[in-house]
Amino acid sequence: MKIKELATAIEEFAPLGLQASYDNSGLIVGRYDDEVHKALLAVDVTEEVMDEAEREGCDIIITHHPIIFNPLKRFNSSTYVERCVERAIRRGIALYAAHTNLDSTREGMSWRVGRMLGIEQMSVLEPQKSNPDAGFGVVGTLPEAEECMAFMRRVASTFNVEALRYSDIPESMTSVRRVAICTGSGHSLIDDAMRSEADIYITADLKYNDFMLGENRMILVDIGHFESEFCAISILNDVISKKMCNFAVRKSVCSRSPIHHLL
Repeated sequence: MKIKELATAIEEFAPLGLQASYDNSGLIVGRYDDEVHKALLAVDVTEEVMDEAEREGCDIIITHHPIIFNPLKRFNSSTYVERCVERAIRRGIALYAAHTNLDSTREGMSWRVGRMLGIEQMSVLEPQKSNPDAGFGVVGTLPEAEECMAFMRRVASTFNVEALRYSDIPESMTSVRRVAICTGSGHSLIDDAMRSEADIYITADLKYNDFMLGENRMILVDIGHFESEFCAISILNDVISKKMCNFAVRKSVCSRSPIHHLL
């Protein structure tokens, strides 16, 4: 199969036009006319993931995060980014990323997290001006209200969170039902979550002062960047398997968070 065919399948689900201006989604290493036989799906391109691709005979790695965000001025193996890109070129392994386009498309990242938690009647939290059906984050409701701590424990269990961080629970709040979600770094959507009248906002990469922005009306929860975006592997697998049932796809077993916790 040519890379172009694989890219087309992904981009029909998550068009590149939906990506943010700062992003670098799409084909990063390789040529669209190159033939590929087996894809490895991961969150990031790392040296461990490169090892796995070579070991398993994968000639394309499809990730959520693009390995190159900023222009590279040299290739001298001084950083893991340079080493991975050099290695991919030498080994003939293509690198493709579906990042903020996968975040913004309907049934993309935040939608998948919401469905994993059983959230219903979801809508886009921050719609794009040019396409109200697309955008970052979602907000919806649980079938029934759940006690605050019980729900957060369920979130931690569902996403294998080692250390869930959360803000003060509003004094009058005993349960949550309306839930806002933004996978990855979601600081910029805190105000949107507040305007949506969410009881709880689930995201990642919150800073110290962010946890004070609930204004005694909303719980803010940080489940970790990797943990919130691990579902990218399943989304990409579903998209490719549905459209190309005879193409070999492997979910990475070496894709992991770079953050460790001492408990």
